[in-house]
Amino acid sequence: MSASLILLALGVGAVAGVAIVLLIIWVLRQRQIDDEKTSGDLPRGVSLLVSRLDGAVFIVDKSLNVLAASEGANKLSLVGQNRILIPELVLMAEQATKGKDVTREDFEISRGPLGDATLTITAHASLFRSRFVLVTVVDRGEYQRLDDVRREFVANVSHELKTPIASVGLLAEALQEAADDPEMVRHFAERLSSEAERLGSITREIIELSRLQGEGALAEFEPLTLSTIVDKAVDQNKVVAKAKKIKLVSGGDLEAVIYGDSARLVVALSNLIANAVHYSPENSQVGIGVARRNSFVEVAVTDQGIGMTKEEVERVFERFYRTDQARSRSTGGTGLGLSIVKHIVSNHGGDIRVWSAPGKGSTFTIRIPEASVPGKETTE
Repeated sequence: MSASLILLALGVGAVAGVAIVLLIIWVLRQRQIDDEKTSGDLPRGVSLLVSRLDGAVFIVDKSLNVLAASEGANKLSLVGQNRILIPELVLMAEQATKGKDVTREDFEISRGPLGDATLTITAHASLFRSRFVLVTVVDRGEYQRLDDVRREFVANVSHELKTPIASVGLLAEALQEAADDPEMVRHFAERLSSEAERLGSITREIIELSRLQGEGALAEFEPLTLSTIVDKAVDQNKVVAKAKKIKLVSGGDLEAVIYGDSARLVVALSNLIANAVHYSPENSQVGIGVARRNSFVEVAVTDQGIGMTKEEVERVFERFYRTDQARSRSTGGTGLGLSIVKHIVSNHGGDIRVWSAPGKGSTFTIRIPEASVPGKETTE
């Protein structure tokens, strides 16, 4: 009997012990839940989930600090440096913090805080867990952009290709008439080859410009260090610069980071360097400098060339515009290089500025939003 009582007592004690342990676990879990409810941090896993979403999505707290953002949100330059960059979305997020679901359909916003590129979007902002605002954005302007591109492509082709095509036809006739004169045949063949090469160059750049105008978002989007872009762009221009005894010098905050398409940005910077080399005298210098200012990265290309007048500066980004028509045609210039640069920069939510004076050279400065990188502080 005493043995049974002992076993019973042990059983009751074991059950009580388990109950106490379970009670402690429950209390700790409730505290954890309460802590999550009162904490300003996002629930675990939410940031990771948002970062992997395909669309443009971001989450802010009630102070409108960006706590998590998808690649799509960064790609469209909606957010940067832990803040919302688009005023219309700031207003929607503010309204949502008061518990109101806000939706706006088919409205136009700037593509980032700089430049004149725009997007047509539909956006929705709503409060969740009483302290966070979820904002989703859908790009609605793709079909309109494609239609615009088709029209501009036809206009560009008819504007620029008719002259070299006519030249090729005339040269072919002259070549046929001079069939018995080897010297004239050689002369016309060289000119025909030159016009054919120029025709191919114009065609490639028109296609490239049309592709850029049709891009609603960047095809290959990733964090990029400026040193990689600058090194590649400089390397593409070394041979031509060396032939003119022009020194290419790069410096500044080359470890600055931006979001973007590496191949596109190399094209943009390479075009600026090539332009600087083209208009610079022999035995001069072209500088490429990088700086971080007020949440933006600036890349400046400076030459010691012939410079431009105020009127030329105002038109320099126009399609097919050349400051020196005769020289550009003789050296194969298409007048599209700087237009391509402007579109690439605009597609990155940035802008490009020019300073120039006749006889004093020119400076082209690209500005693009800086990527949010932990541990880096922006220079004011």
